[in-house]
Amino acid sequence: MSRRDRESAARQRMEGTPPPVPPDLYAEVVRRGGRMLRRRRAARRLMWVLLFAAAVAFTVWASMVHPWVEPPSETTPPLRGW
Repeated sequence: MSRRDRESAARQRMEGTPPPVPPDLYAEVVRRGGRMLRRRRAARRLMWVLLFAAAVAFTVWASMVHPWVEPPSETTPPLRGW
């Protein structure tokens, strides 16, 4: 089939009447779209909850461990009595 034949076949299909749409298609699309939106909303909420829990866990860990404080030196004993 040449390019010209394919183009004419495509034009004939596009110029013809569209195929009939099932009557319950709209209701099915609305149902699936609502379910998809609910799933996305639930996933987004779950991600925010996990992010908040990670922030709280990091704050609690940092307040207990104090990673910003330099540990005391253990190689040299402190000098006293000078």
